[in-house]
Amino acid sequence: MGRTPLLRLARIGQDLPPEAELWGKAEFLNPTGSVKDRAAHAIVRSAFGAGELGAGRTLLDASSGNTGISYAMLGARLRFPVAICLPRNASSERVLRLKSYGAEVIFTDPGEGTDGAQREARRRAAAEPARYYYPDQYNHPANPESHFRGTGPEIWGQTDGRVTHLIAGVGTGGTISGAGRFLKDSSPGIVVVGVEPDGPLHGIEGLKHLPTAMRPGTYAERWVDRTVRVATEDAQVMTRRLAREEGLFVGTSSGAAVAAMLSIAGALGRPGVLVAILPDGGDRYLSERYWGEGP
Repeated sequence: MGRTPLLRLARIGQDLPPEAELWGKAEFLNPTGSVKDRAAHAIVRSAFGAGELGAGRTLLDASSGNTGISYAMLGARLRFPVAICLPRNASSERVLRLKSYGAEVIFTDPGEGTDGAQREARRRAAAEPARYYYPDQYNHPANPESHFRGTGPEIWGQTDGRVTHLIAGVGTGGTISGAGRFLKDSSPGIVVVGVEPDGPLHGIEGLKHLPTAMRPGTYAERWVDRTVRVATEDAQVMTRRLAREEGLFVGTSSGAAVAAMLSIAGALGRPGVLVAILPDGGDRYLSERYWGEGP
């Protein structure tokens, strides 16, 4: 888990000045195919250490899908039950993956997004505290800590300390806050860029439009220098481009991160080593129509 490679994105930025190096952190190569394995593993390890899991107690949390899948895999491996509150409009691939590991899926109002899933998880945990362990990935300190100890140091080492920009989507905020904190501790001049959808109604699963959403406690704005908002269609176009030009079959949040990275690199005007987090693979979005669009 972790130790994912950096991949040079040579073709996607071929029109940029040669001094702009574009890299993708291949988090889709984690065991269940997403960056969320890191946080889920840290949360579960913490829970067992504190005696909060075991003896048949069910781990209950809200998710847009990826963290739920990570919990479900760990539950199957370590023999504890898992229940996930999930917006009903989550991709069918995510739902099937959760069920394949034996997790219980509790569907919530799609119009309320992950905020609604959080509210339902909290309600159930409060009603049956003996039955459920509710870690709350959106506020659990082990979430950003896993990236402070893992993702950030990996990027620093893989670039030999040359990284100038970190670009990461904002969902729980754990990745950007933890990795951003480590990188800024290592070199304060590194620019940390958060990527969000451009509005509250969007199709970029896993990301939050923070101005209209419940702000996660794991999101530490002090480590984020700027925010780039990306339209769903632009993220989808870039996702297709990554598959067709770089041979990288990734999800829409990866497309959003790379679209933001290209816009930053194009206006940089100086040498830079830009690293975008590629959170998950495209296999959990195969039912999306955008794959068949475009040239």
